[in-house]
Amino acid sequence: MINGPLMHYRARLASGEIRPDPAQELAAEKLESLHHALIAFRPGSGRAGWKERFGLTRRAAAEPPPQGLYIYGGVGRGKSMLMDMFFRAAPLHAKRRVHFHEFMQEVHGRLRAMRQQPAIRDIRAGKRAKDDDILPAVARDIARECRLLCFDEFQVQDIADAMIIGRLFEALFEASVVVVATSNRPPRDLYKDGLQRENFLPFIQMIERRMDVLQLDAGTDYRLESMRAMHVYITPLDDAADRQMEDYFARLTHGAMIAPETLSILGRSLSIPRACDDIAFASFKELCEQPLGPPDYLALAGRFDVLFLSRIPSLSPANRNEAKRFVTLIDALYEHRVKLICSAERPPETLYPTGDGAFEFRRTVSRLFEMQTEKYLGSEHLLVAGCSCD
Repeated sequence: MINGPLMHYRARLASGEIRPDPAQELAAEKLESLHHALIAFRPGSGRAGWKERFGLTRRAAAEPPPQGLYIYGGVGRGKSMLMDMFFRAAPLHAKRRVHFHEFMQEVHGRLRAMRQQPAIRDIRAGKRAKDDDILPAVARDIARECRLLCFDEFQVQDIADAMIIGRLFEALFEASVVVVATSNRPPRDLYKDGLQRENFLPFIQMIERRMDVLQLDAGTDYRLESMRAMHVYITPLDDAADRQMEDYFARLTHGAMIAPETLSILGRSLSIPRACDDIAFASFKELCEQPLGPPDYLALAGRFDVLFLSRIPSLSPANRNEAKRFVTLIDALYEHRVKLICSAERPPETLYPTGDGAFEFRRTVSRLFEMQTEKYLGSEHLLVAGCSCD
């Protein structure tokens, strides 16, 4: 039998990597129960045999899938760590872990592609079928690819997502897909104050009916505790600074799965070399020496709560274009209350000391200092709508 998440959780407790936390242990036990239910679960193929097609026998009732799990709580409570333990141990090959925003972008892409297929056209009306007609087919395609969907950062802000999500998840559940999700919000607060929210309420009821909802919040923000002990602005640039950045990144991601991520903005793509949950790692060269602008940085700031930005060089009129992008990036991070952990050649006050543009850089210097304060580090990530994302 595959060892479940509870064994891994207790092993980390025994090694001293994490501290005892009753809320975390309860979540680990819930995930362990789901782990064992998945071992025993045998979903039907969904295909009728020849006897069934000719009415010679009756198809046995499909076995209902195990109830999924929706875990919510504040930032830094350990949701992603627990999800990672569960996902790694999950006894299924057809499984996927994905950030919810990325998943919904993919769904919209599938819908666009399917609308272009001639077979989807309503011949009599000469029009494309509505999304409600196509969504079950999209859900079936997803179900064929994976039986277990694990979502990081489950949240709904976009009306385009809100209008299709109920039908999509109804079809996923009907296809026996098991869903596990982490979120900063309880289901009842999803899409709060959104347009036409009354049409979204049945989806909330479906989540509460189809998934076990568990609050993970013992009052300790482990991420904030870790960042309090960090020098979030590391200088000067040397091998020691690089090692410290990597050590901090490992501390905040807790050894979870790291992978590249691509954000889609106004038909363009922004590649993030390393990402885990709501934490990203990129270099100054990758974000400020490329032809990026405000929509890119707003999308980045809306997606991630923590950004590691490595190897910021000295700035001057000689690299003023890069400096302007850096200023725009910092403005976006600041407005969204994104936590910045960076390495730089010089301290903020001497990063752009003289020359054309130095005066305008003073506001950025002030923000770089404020972003190191405990008050800022403890602030809530602001998911400002309207980031110009696809």
